[in-house]
Amino acid sequence: MATAPDQDGVSPHPLTASDRARRAAWGALALFLAAFAVFESQKYGLPTTAAMLLFLVLPDLARLAGVRPPGPLHQAVHRVWIPLLVLVGYTFGPVVWPPLFTAGLGWLTRIAAERALGRGLRR
Repeated sequence: MATAPDQDGVSPHPLTASDRARRAAWGALALFLAAFAVFESQKYGLPTTAAMLLFLVLPDLARLAGVRPPGPLHQAVHRVWIPLLVLVGYTFGPVVWPPLFTAGLGWLTRIAAERALGRGLRR
């Protein structure tokens, strides 16, 4: 029986059907975003690939820099709305710089993948 881990990795309660559905939806979104990021990286070249990879590992880089939970910077790095704002702003704004868009895709891919694996789900 699958369980949802807490902060210490201990599984205090079984996953509900809604938890499984939520994780599956995050997983599908992560796969879509990853495919889209790879497509954009291939289309625009090395700078977009570098930006996507850099922001894909952004939470790890923040942790290496000393940002620890539950601080506000740690929370900001793991919020969905920040990379989503980057993507929407790029799409509708006057800026035309593809590495910015792929950076947002990479960041959002990472967040979606973490949530699909059960990290970041809050009750």
